[in-house]
Amino acid sequence: MPLHQQQPITYLITSGETTPQTTPGDREYSQLLNLVAAAVAARVNLLQLREKKLSTRVLYHLSRQAAEITRGSDTRLLINDRSDVARSTGAAGVHLTAGSIEPSVIRRTFGDDFLIGVSTHSPEEARSARDARADFAVFGPVFETASKHVYGEPVGLEKFEQAATILTQFPVLALGGVTLDNAADCFRAGASGVAAIRLMNDPDQLARVVTEIGARFRSQKE
Repeated sequence: MPLHQQQPITYLITSGETTPQTTPGDREYSQLLNLVAAAVAARVNLLQLREKKLSTRVLYHLSRQAAEITRGSDTRLLINDRSDVARSTGAAGVHLTAGSIEPSVIRRTFGDDFLIGVSTHSPEEARSARDARADFAVFGPVFETASKHVYGEPVGLEKFEQAATILTQFPVLALGGVTLDNAADCFRAGASGVAAIRLMNDPDQLARVVTEIGARFRSQKE
């Protein structure tokens, strides 16, 4: 599998605030590209374009430009749900949701070098992702967060630790309400890294945030 990142894995997920009317000439489009460039500069490990409302044409153009920015860097670009767009634009892979095609189908179609992440909400779902040949799972929401209310109450650190303990040698990332104040708690629970929208969507603060996440990881290992 192609995910060979040193811990902690940092996973930036874009906010998804673009709309079907967004065009490459709009401010929110250029802001996304600025965020991609900031992620590369900060050496963020993984970056997901989670712009679900964009038209396919605009998503294709955005993904192609983002792939060009990330090419040759430490930042691996994933496209939410659209493995076809990811492959055709040169992105590293795809991030699958609960309603997406099974990871095993994506793996057979695109091969071992195509990076596959999966959103999961229980230890059983995380195990299924591993068994279906995904490269990693994002697990959550671990903490309270407005963007994840659709998934119900937070699963909590105890449930997260169950998943991380069961899935040794398979990266499980904490998502949902992750902050610099609770990141160390995630690492103590066995997180291979943290995924975030709000925490990592300020390009001016991104380098500092990545540095602080690394410090939290090292502090709980000492």
